[in-house]
Amino acid sequence: MAASDTERAQQQIDEIEALSSIYGDDWCVVDEDEKIYCIKISDCLDQPKWTLCLQVILPPGYPTAEPPIYQLKQNLGESILYLWVEKIREVLVEKAQSSDSEPDIKKSTEEVDEDDGDDFLLDYQPTQEDQTKMLNYMTSESHEDEELPPIHHGNPITDRRSTFQAHLAPVVTTRQVKRVLEKLYENKKIASATHNIYAYRIYCEDKQTFLQDCEDDGETAAGGRLLHLMQILNVHNVLVVVSRWYGGILLGPDRFKHINSCARNVLVEHDYLPSTEESSRQVGKSKKIRKDNKKKTEH
Repeated sequence: MAASDTERAQQQIDEIEALSSIYGDDWCVVDEDEKIYCIKISDCLDQPKWTLCLQVILPPGYPTAEPPIYQLKQNLGESILYLWVEKIREVLVEKAQSSDSEPDIKKSTEEVDEDDGDDFLLDYQPTQEDQTKMLNYMTSESHEDEELPPIHHGNPITDRRSTFQAHLAPVVTTRQVKRVLEKLYENKKIASATHNIYAYRIYCEDKQTFLQDCEDDGETAAGGRLLHLMQILNVHNVLVVVSRWYGGILLGPDRFKHINSCARNVLVEHDYLPSTEESSRQVGKSKKIRKDNKKKTEH
């Protein structure tokens, strides 16, 4: 079924917020109403030698019906069309090769998501006790022997008296997800947070499927946006929880930026994805290898 205009608009919002948290100050809003954005791309963060600005326009039909419109605002002073064509070809080949075995995504319903959150907040937020808890059902087998994964805590972000902090744990089963959440809520500071938003992605190699879910915990759509960030970053076998302590001042859309930024920072810190500096080094290394290979073929 084709996505509606409302669904496409929400998909655009989710992607923009995710990209904003990924690229930080390198992401710029040129015209919010016209959906025009700019991303500054450099070869190095400290002392960049080359910097390009990629301007992107998102038409109303993006991402399901129309492609983005993009333009490079600077030039490298050399021919690059061949590189673009071959990079696009590389992406298409990879997509064609993986299309037959594309992993399925298993996701609980929204009604289940709400119940999940209530289950873990019973100690400090009374809920209807007669509700069925899906995660309890999925983990009804004894999980006392399930190893509690290590839990890592990221650096907090404070804005206008609201504080955000991410927590991360490697997980490979939903029982581990439940154990980590229970352990976190034993901490009185975390249990007293205004919201504890979480999302997890687990790759089931035997079935080639992703098991993933999220929880808003009262912060509407925050869990889905956190999960969308994790999908864009292609991280798996990990649970990310972001606690927010409300400081009495409404932050508007900035709260989602802080939630995603906290999550990305803790993922980078614990090697679930490379930092921008490491990415730049990897790109430079790849270019050097290609250049060396080219010299060998010329000789």
